[in-house]
Amino acid sequence: MTGGTVTGTFRILFVCTGNLCRSPLAERLARAALGTGFLVESAGTRAAPGMPMPEHARRALLRLGGDPSGFASRPLTAPLVAGADLVLAATVLHRAEVVALHLPAATRAFTIAEFGVLAAEADGDAVGRERDPVRRARTLVDQAAALRGLVRVDDPDIADPYGRSRWAYRAAGRRIAEALAAPLRLLTPPPAP
Repeated sequence: MTGGTVTGTFRILFVCTGNLCRSPLAERLARAALGTGFLVESAGTRAAPGMPMPEHARRALLRLGGDPSGFASRPLTAPLVAGADLVLAATVLHRAEVVALHLPAATRAFTIAEFGVLAAEADGDAVGRERDPVRRARTLVDQAAALRGLVRVDDPDIADPYGRSRWAYRAAGRRIAEALAAPLRLLTPPPAP
């Protein structure tokens, strides 16, 4: 068992600075794609609690097929990190802050872009053989950890669009969606035989 989950649930935590743009976009896109067995959350390293997503972030999320309703920001805490089976951070700096809060998370914390590249290189057959979504997710995290340092990740950070134009929010949203494409494809339950 990685993280602090109970059997039958795999917890994914997305992290950025204010928990207003990048991590909520990723959280809500992952929630829309993943089925039962997953608990998807987000938090920010400098977040004020209870803040809504900015309008440009909401619109970018809606364009990508996510649902922004009911979102409220929250600060990153050590218990959140300890309880996560997978932590996906917007930048390398955020990943370092995650690991500083809970050192054992180092093996299951990646940047969103890094995890996307590593998932694309993972053994999809081995991941896909797992019918149980939690085991499938754990297999993917183990493979990504084993590939770290062996697969080149040219641009591991996703730029912060906060306070910028709607195009910056759209670009960040597209980058997040592209990075999540391979992991979500591997984690989505296979069709019933």
